[in-house]
Amino acid sequence: MRKISLPTPVLRTPTVDPGETFTAHQEDSLLDTFGRRARDMRISLTDFCNLRCSYCMPEEGVEFMSRDAAMTADEIIRFVRIGVEKFGVDQVRFTGGEPLTRKDVTDIIAGVAALEPRPNIALTTNAIGLDKRAPKLRDAGLDRINVSLDTVDPETFATITRRPFLNRVLDGIKGAQAAGMDPVKINAVLLPGVNDHQAPELLAWCLERGLKLRFIEQMPLDAGHSWERGTMITAADIFALLEPDFVLTPDSAPRNGAPAEKFLVASRNDPETIIGDVGIIASVTRPFCADCTRTRLTAEGRVRTCLFSHTEVDLLSAMRAGAGDEAIANLWKGAHWKKLAGHGMDSESFEQPQRPMSAIGG
Repeated sequence: MRKISLPTPVLRTPTVDPGETFTAHQEDSLLDTFGRRARDMRISLTDFCNLRCSYCMPEEGVEFMSRDAAMTADEIIRFVRIGVEKFGVDQVRFTGGEPLTRKDVTDIIAGVAALEPRPNIALTTNAIGLDKRAPKLRDAGLDRINVSLDTVDPETFATITRRPFLNRVLDGIKGAQAAGMDPVKINAVLLPGVNDHQAPELLAWCLERGLKLRFIEQMPLDAGHSWERGTMITAADIFALLEPDFVLTPDSAPRNGAPAEKFLVASRNDPETIIGDVGIIASVTRPFCADCTRTRLTAEGRVRTCLFSHTEVDLLSAMRAGAGDEAIANLWKGAHWKKLAGHGMDSESFEQPQRPMSAIGG
């Protein structure tokens, strides 16, 4: 497999003195010492999932949190309202676990859609059951949807997810399109020796159906801590896998902090005709930490400044103890002020977070 040499991103240096307190700066933003302002809120609705993807959860599953520990619909909506009113949050994405396993997800989306100003609302899901729920989610105010799908081969799907549910996922994707969600994005992780050779097939399948495919480098967030940098499929590998069938040209449109680098796609047989696009999210080998605009809440209401953080700040306990919006906002701002320059995966001292992706929220 031919490797493609890509430039190494550079992290910014702090634009303000880390010794200062956040109150010395803009009160209406989630600002850190590197001058980054978070306007994109990622909220996990649950740590429960009905799949057992090998890069996320062990086969036997994990011990899930109690229902009382998770944020209620009203608490979630209040957190988003604080983000919108206090920090100018304009993008909200609900994740999990699997967010569709919450019966009140439609009510949550409707509550967020009623806020002023109204943020853009997205959902990341495995699409099981989406065919039946997509119209109500759309009517409630869901703007965008991402579906996690690593393969369209039934046997490979069962190997990766440890569940024979491919047809249910495909039905969910069709249901989202029928409900008028456009575009529907597909998130795919390539695993060496499992589905990496299927990358061209998956891209062709998505292009034929008007789906926007995003390949994501496998990150060290598996519950079994079996991830190894030396064996993962990198962005350069993905280019090499697609090269025999497709011509990829960098999209000139501004990235604006988006995690995916987008490329225009043409067939190798007709390189002059653009037939769609594909994104590559290279969190490991091409980190975009310098342009990060995200803040994260776990399902139990703890703020994380990064997927790979080792610390969390409990906002939900403060809310349940009667804290007002201003006090909660100050806790949130204080946590975000300490956001690190990057995840540090290139450092020998890097340690994988104890909590897996399903417990953090993607």
